[in-house]
Amino acid sequence: MSSTHSDELLAQVAALPPLPGVYRYFDAEGVLLYVGKAINLKRRVSSYFQKDHGGTRIGHMVGKIARLETTVVRSEAEALLLENNLIKTLHPKYNILFRDDKSYPYLKITGVSQRDGKDGEPAFQVFPRMAYYRGSVDKKHRYFGPYPSAWAVKESMQLLQKVFRLRTCEDTVFANRSRPCLLYQIKRCTGPCVGLISPEAYALDVGNAEAMLRGETQELMRQLEARMMEHAEKLEYEKAAEVRNQITALSRVLHQQAIETADDKDVDILAVKVQGGRACVNLAMVRGGRHLGDRPYFPANLGDAASVYSSEQELDAAAARPVEELVLDAFIAQHYVGVAIPPTLIVSHAVDRKLVELLIEQTGIRIGVVQQPREQRRIWLEMAQKNADIQLARLLAEEGSQQARTRALAEALDLPEESLDKLSIECFDISHTSGESTQASCVVFHHHKMQSSEYRRFNIEGITGGDDYAAMRQVLMRRYKPVAEAQREAGGAELTGKQPHLPDLVLVDGGKGQVSMAREVFTELGLDISRIVGVEKGEGRKVGLEELVFADGRDKVYLGHDSAALMLVAQIRDEAHRFAITGMRAARAKVRVGGGQLEEIPGVGPKKRARLLQRFGGVRGVAEASVEDLMTVEGISATLADEIYRALH
Repeated sequence: MSSTHSDELLAQVAALPPLPGVYRYFDAEGVLLYVGKAINLKRRVSSYFQKDHGGTRIGHMVGKIARLETTVVRSEAEALLLENNLIKTLHPKYNILFRDDKSYPYLKITGVSQRDGKDGEPAFQVFPRMAYYRGSVDKKHRYFGPYPSAWAVKESMQLLQKVFRLRTCEDTVFANRSRPCLLYQIKRCTGPCVGLISPEAYALDVGNAEAMLRGETQELMRQLEARMMEHAEKLEYEKAAEVRNQITALSRVLHQQAIETADDKDVDILAVKVQGGRACVNLAMVRGGRHLGDRPYFPANLGDAASVYSSEQELDAAAARPVEELVLDAFIAQHYVGVAIPPTLIVSHAVDRKLVELLIEQTGIRIGVVQQPREQRRIWLEMAQKNADIQLARLLAEEGSQQARTRALAEALDLPEESLDKLSIECFDISHTSGESTQASCVVFHHHKMQSSEYRRFNIEGITGGDDYAAMRQVLMRRYKPVAEAQREAGGAELTGKQPHLPDLVLVDGGKGQVSMAREVFTELGLDISRIVGVEKGEGRKVGLEELVFADGRDKVYLGHDSAALMLVAQIRDEAHRFAITGMRAARAKVRVGGGQLEEIPGVGPKKRARLLQRFGGVRGVAEASVEDLMTVEGISATLADEIYRALH
């Protein structure tokens, strides 16, 4: 076994059981490197330490392994499920990772009553509602989907409104209507709120709408035609005309949707494109026979992870597989952990047969995978592949543009260009409204993009309202004092990954005044003032005329309105401003909601409330006042002052 690893780790590897499970590798700082599954933990994990991987990426990863954790499970299918849950939640560095924080939307039809409006049954349960829904599903209602986007759900709802005219109003609105709304007037609702349709007829429309959503369109058309003829034979011409209108609307919808086959009800189409070190998986969805649109996914860690996976294949003596197949396997394994898998997958590249068998074992659904489809399926796959090509080309263009901006800024400021991927920038902005709810924002940029998960907000307190310099001093001191302390403790040694670091650039939104304040803070903390750069408004405060001001005495730099470097600086500055504004508004709203509490306090009427606000300058001033201060206001007794203080705290 490897001599570069501790005896404790190697002993742990040697003692692993020959059972299915999941293993996790950590480095010396506790950072998760890799998550993998194995049908035989002992054989799989031992193989990493028995071979010299040289200077390859997997060699770098194995060299970093300092700690190992394993979980034994009952089957390889359970291992697959656990592995991909851990990948999605822990984001290991050497796994292909598909991040998808958005849940999929559904079209929901609320629970359908089986009692047809008997005594005691609420009207809104007799007349189910059609609604857009995003979240976990339950058995109380009917859910159709998932859909790739909110737009796809709303389009389906509009189609159903045209054909079957189901209600979409909230139950509280429905229960309090005295006359039909506008949707009834434009023939998008049958007016069940005021009894313009019977529960039996409405239930029939609900059933037909569900049949259409399930893709049972041909059978639905036959049933509607039979109903129309039945009404006509009974001389019920008005009812026959209503059904005829439904048939006409449904035919128009089906023609517009161009449903070519009745065989494919629920299908996912997966197309992969790999180029320039990045990949895109385009997922298109067919539900109920209708093509609902698609959504692109871009995996992280592709280069490192692909090398590890390829080496695992060599360890298993398996033939090398194209990276597209590895990406597709990773997407299928991770995506369908929390999303229902349809019975048919149409794919652009081969999928590991073992993976499909494990998914079948997990879900209990018989899944068919088609790689070389024909007819309509082929058209769907070609559409998905074209969209994957377009989306990846767009991503590469954006990333190339962003990298060019980073390089341009490094050149303009004479920064080293050897490690542009790691160039880190933090930008600060102050925001308030007439001194109220002052907040500072700190946004972070590195690896050529904004890192929203690392943004921070600071509530600024203990300063004179509107004093932006004091606010800047406070936020910089709070942010960088731990950095200075870490540097002193390290005594000149390089800081580790977990310790607070100083970024390569500290941008402050402001000119000489703010830069002087930042220089004062950095000097007091013993930090490098050359990293401070101010973004000063140009003449007339026009965009594109900004100048960069330096804390170390360098001359101002005007980059030019068409400069790629200025575009990056403006992007970061504007993001800091946006983040500060949203935080300030939220804080201000919170304070003003607190003002509503003032109105709800017994004994505080309009006159007393006006006196309080006038004396203390607003709700915030009232909240900050002591009981003794409150008692100085005319009409506020000691008892009432105590009640006001407790209500606002």
